[in-house]
Amino acid sequence: MTTTKITVTAPNGMHARPAGELAKLAKGFAHARITLRTAVKEANAASVLSVLALGLKSGTEIEILADGGDEAAAVQAVREFIANIRE
Repeated sequence: MTTTKITVTAPNGMHARPAGELAKLAKGFAHARITLRTAVKEANAASVLSVLALGLKSGTEIEILADGGDEAAAVQAVREFIANIRE
């Protein structure tokens, strides 16, 4: 299992458009299960609705976890995606 933490810096947090793009990215890592975890909730990164249910606002710290094939690459890709959300 590979993990890392990141703080959401997007001014509008994680809304529908970036959540959809994140889910698409996560689905691209077919051999890794990618999970996003906050202090109180956890979500499958490949599910738009699960990601939206986290209610990620700007300033929220999340942990990215991946297990399976390409887990390190999956965590890095998701981390970079979240770091670069600007809308």
